[in-house]
Amino acid sequence: MKYLFPIFIVIYLSIVSNDSFAQKGKDCRLGKISRPEKCWALSHPFIVKKTIRLTEKALFVADSIKQTGVFNGSMSGGQPDAFKHSYWMALLSQNIPPRKASKLGKAHEKGNYISYEKAKRKGLKDEHNKVSSEMDMWNNKKGIEIGSANKEMPPVQLQQIVVDSILHGAMRIIINDSLKGGDVLVPSDNFSSW
Repeated sequence: MKYLFPIFIVIYLSIVSNDSFAQKGKDCRLGKISRPEKCWALSHPFIVKKTIRLTEKALFVADSIKQTGVFNGSMSGGQPDAFKHSYWMALLSQNIPPRKASKLGKAHEKGNYISYEKAKRKGLKDEHNKVSSEMDMWNNKKGIEIGSANKEMPPVQLQQIVVDSILHGAMRIIINDSLKGGDVLVPSDNFSSW
């Protein structure tokens, strides 16, 4: 029994290192995952592969929708970024328990914060600050609500619900408000950010 955990870890790490969740070079869609995301994966070993597949699908759809011109703004704080997070969580919460999707979203944001702090210490610019994290957490929560309420909905219709939610202001985006001293969160239908 005492050898079971180390054997599990070796097997698990070999699976993860051969999968796209781990870093496989610069062409990996998911890129390097953070320590909090790795901890999440270790505590959810039976859904890691499914989560990887769904995450890659969400990233592909987010890139595709960005190219259509439906949204304004950038992938860093704009409507496309809001779509990426909310659709990712909606898709996950359709296919895995919403609580697990929420924990993965929080782990992802914690990893972004760690990256931000490292960049700040090195004097580098990292766009993911506190406001970005608040935006992402809001959009993650709304995406989970959408996915949970529409468990059997086909992906194309789920995408449309998320798009409509963004265009009608249910998500959050970031605008730079010089009067308030920097970046602020606003409803996703706010046109002053373009």
